[in-house]
Amino acid sequence: PVTRSCHERMSAMLMSAAEYRESLRRYTPRVFVEGQAVTCVADEPRLAPGINAIGVTYDYALDAARAPLALAPNLDGTRQVNRFLALNRDSDDLLAKLEYTRLVCQETGCAMRYLTMDGLNAAWQLTHRLDAAVGGEYHARLRAYVQRVQDEDLTVGIAMTDAKGDRSLRPHQQANPDAYVHVSKREAGGVRISGTKAIVTSAPYVHELLVLPGRAMTAEDAPFAIACALPVDAPGLTMIARPAGRPGEEKALFSNKYGQTTAVCVFDDVFVPWDRVFLCGEYEHSEFLTKSYATHHRHSCIGARAGFGDLLIGAGALMIEANGLSMLRN
Repeated sequence: PVTRSCHERMSAMLMSAAEYRESLRRYTPRVFVEGQAVTCVADEPRLAPGINAIGVTYDYALDAARAPLALAPNLDGTRQVNRFLALNRDSDDLLAKLEYTRLVCQETGCAMRYLTMDGLNAAWQLTHRLDAAVGGEYHARLRAYVQRVQDEDLTVGIAMTDAKGDRSLRPHQQANPDAYVHVSKREAGGVRISGTKAIVTSAPYVHELLVLPGRAMTAEDAPFAIACALPVDAPGLTMIARPAGRPGEEKALFSNKYGQTTAVCVFDDVFVPWDRVFLCGEYEHSEFLTKSYATHHRHSCIGARAGFGDLLIGAGALMIEANGLSMLRN
């Protein structure tokens, strides 16, 4: 475990894995695992492998040997933050992202937290584009949000894939409008959203969710063109998840330590204040955001698959040795 003085914690503004786990206690999300309500995510054994895996990204950022890959400049360039919270500015950043993702996946199998980076980078591009096209303050809102995420060293999950319902129909044509997340009401202080997002990676043990549209939209689909951020314990949000990895199985030596869960996130009239809304009805930009996020994420997956491949190669080598054979050819 990584231990640091109070001064080091305050100056770095970075959490350790233990501090990340404790930070989850500040939230009270409504989570069900295997049909059972979870009282406290931080203490739930069935989610522990996922928390362990994300915890590695926190401890790596505090390791001097890994810092060149694990850290990157914050928005203002005034200090270092976890690379999984940073914006990619040039090709060196993109290469470092791949190497860091690979490094984490060599230990955990799946970094998960790189989703935060992918989502923030895509939303950054979107809000620049939006402000240029329609004016407004979308980018200023996002900048303030990214600053907070970096300052507090948060992990943000990405809620993008909708339940979809009848896939032959567009969002506005669905018999059940909640097959897609949509704006159900606009208010002076913000919007209310309802609908369902599926396969949301690590949802129960992140701090925030970034909701993004999962497809191109038409004018009739405008209420479904919504991008926003909310805490995982926002009233009206329910998460139905499976266990992370294979907790409690002694023979599952790897996956009882590290794993990931995915959740179905049900939004039931969830209020989102305007300062957390980054796209709202501008349907023409939905496709750009979806493709931008997918591009960032597929790039990250190159590093993730390489790291997981390293694990498989290592496992194969161990099996060869365990059977009394040699990997060296005579």
